[in-house]
Amino acid sequence: MGSTLSWMSRRWYLVLLMVIVGLAVLGGGIILTVSSFMKSSDAYTEAMQIARSNPALIEMIGEPIEEGFLPTGEISTSGSSGKANLAISLSGPKGAATLYLESKKSVGKWKFNFLTAVVNETGQEIDLLAETTAKNPKPAPQ
Repeated sequence: MGSTLSWMSRRWYLVLLMVIVGLAVLGGGIILTVSSFMKSSDAYTEAMQIARSNPALIEMIGEPIEEGFLPTGEISTSGSSGKANLAISLSGPKGAATLYLESKKSVGKWKFNFLTAVVNETGQEIDLLAETTAKNPKPAPQ
């Protein structure tokens, strides 16, 4: 025991470095797990599908539209209900944007309250829900 303590006291900086590296690896693992959970959610994948097919967004940042590494925000689900509030970095050959979404899940289906892309360079906002609604108008009641 004495020789171990002596080794540690002489090389305290190595022990500290090992603790810091261990915490960094653990933190990185947690971030990757949370990011993977967010990216695999239906709200995220539906929002990205809408963004990638939006003509106004494609015009502003180009195609293909790629998602950033780490979305921010929160997703919580409980059975067939839940809510999502996310910001997703987007990039294309002509520029970059941030996709903001707020969605609620009810009876197993996500419904967007808002879905807006803000072009980084100009600050222009593109309401992706207005574009989607215009493409798929609800039939008039009879």
